[in-house]
Amino acid sequence: MSLANYAGAQIALGVNIDHVATLREARRTRYPSVIHAALTAEQAGADSITAHLREDRRHIQPRDIDLLKELLQTRLNLEMAVTEEMLDVACHVQPYATCLVPERREELTTEGGLDVAGNLPRIREACARLASAGVLVSLFIDARPEQIEAAFEAGAPAVELHTGHYADAANDDERDRMLEQLSEMARFAATGGLRVHAGHGLNYHNVIPVCRIGVIRELNIGHAIVAQAVLVGFGAAVRQMKGLIQAAGVE
Repeated sequence: MSLANYAGAQIALGVNIDHVATLREARRTRYPSVIHAALTAEQAGADSITAHLREDRRHIQPRDIDLLKELLQTRLNLEMAVTEEMLDVACHVQPYATCLVPERREELTTEGGLDVAGNLPRIREACARLASAGVLVSLFIDARPEQIEAAFEAGAPAVELHTGHYADAANDDERDRMLEQLSEMARFAATGGLRVHAGHGLNYHNVIPVCRIGVIRELNIGHAIVAQAVLVGFGAAVRQMKGLIQAAGVE
């Protein structure tokens, strides 16, 4: 695939609503409503809604996924571990897309990319099963050549590059190195025919350089938007992020 095919293409914003559910589950209440948040995000310009149904059910619940599938007008992106339980859920719900992620019960949030290279037969099987159910698959991976090459072999149509190392960089020099690595690996993936997404740790202050990499087609952002929503409201927080992403593409 020629990188020229990406020129001028708009970057989609996927809004992750997990931490709306985190607030709800902190008190085991019925509010704030993740459904209301998702529909508000749609109206504010979100191109898709991302929700991670974790095995420990710490935030998003199965009923949330069912209601999101029923009510969303845009796309539902289901983040999930590569387990039989979650594959069964995805094949039953049939979201527009799934993003396969690593998952450990003791982690605060997803701490790194999926080791596709070390688990290739299992990931390839999961990709094939989801594809047969009509679900688009992306793999959440670190921006490393061996993981991108493994994604090619696994048959996934898309990858989501882990931007956490860039977002958490201790200084400008380290951040520049991480951005250069993201850019190089994004282009490697794109020239090989993969649709390239990115996410993790992106916020209103660091998102523009990632947008300007040029081959990334979708950003999935959650915590920063939910945090900003506490101050300005959910719709305004989504519109602010969408505006930054759109402005980044204007020369």
